[in-house]
Amino acid sequence: MDTDWAELSRRAALASHRLIGWIFWDPGAVERYAALGVPNGAGYYIASRAAPLAAAGHQAVTAAFGSIHPDFVRFALDLCIQHTTFVDAARVRDEAVSAGLRTFVPEIVEPLGEFAPDLWAVADALPSAGRVCFAAHRQWPRPDHDEALSAWLALNCIREWRGDVHWAIQVADGLSPTAAGLLDGAWRAYGDDWLPRSRGANDEMIERAMDELAGRGFVAAGQFTDAAIAHRQSMEDRLDTITALPWQRLGASRTEAFVELVRPVADRLLARVDATAGPNWMPAARLRRAPGATPVAL
Repeated sequence: MDTDWAELSRRAALASHRLIGWIFWDPGAVERYAALGVPNGAGYYIASRAAPLAAAGHQAVTAAFGSIHPDFVRFALDLCIQHTTFVDAARVRDEAVSAGLRTFVPEIVEPLGEFAPDLWAVADALPSAGRVCFAAHRQWPRPDHDEALSAWLALNCIREWRGDVHWAIQVADGLSPTAAGLLDGAWRAYGDDWLPRSRGANDEMIERAMDELAGRGFVAAGQFTDAAIAHRQSMEDRLDTITALPWQRLGASRTEAFVELVRPVADRLLARVDATAGPNWMPAARLRRAPGATPVAL
């Protein structure tokens, strides 16, 4: 039977987001970051995720992250520089990953580690043009002491590759970051402009973005239209198709094995995000809530 690569790409991406996403709000990781001297571990998410690219400056990181307000990015990176280094920010994050995998999902640690060589081979073969965040992560030093952590980092490289493609699609479509956040939130049935506001958008930015979307027929009388949701779905479909490449290189059977490895623990890891940040965070790791959305499964 022929492989539906777009569907397998979607499932593998969802598994990746759940295996990766919990670390961005993990109390243990934030505590480790605070122990470096950063007050209350503030800015941990941005500093730890951006560490491989941060030397290029806050404007480069803002460009790579796409939707996070520039002031948030600058604050987090400046705070890191004042108290520690980006190398140490990444180091303590990795220590928290290693500890967390063994605490929360110990049954997958050994089999996950067995994926490390294959996942790095995939990451090393992916094209980097236009994928700056991915390229920075791929160039970062790799651990030789913990195979599960190594596999996690390789997978994060592939996840960032998808993220770079996601923003390329948004930009090519002509969407501003705030408009993209509003459209994404509507597609996911997130209420009250939560998604763009969580990334720093204020009332003025929301108003401009709503006008932008109304000009494209995506908003009428303050409500998102069916055309808006259909357009956002078409962008997601395109993303799944384009980002099938790493999974095609890993191979269908190996990709299915990865998804099946993560599937039994995926909800457990997502529950970590719910408990430490709230039920809206890491939207890419969540199933769509929208009424009438096509049922999907990991």
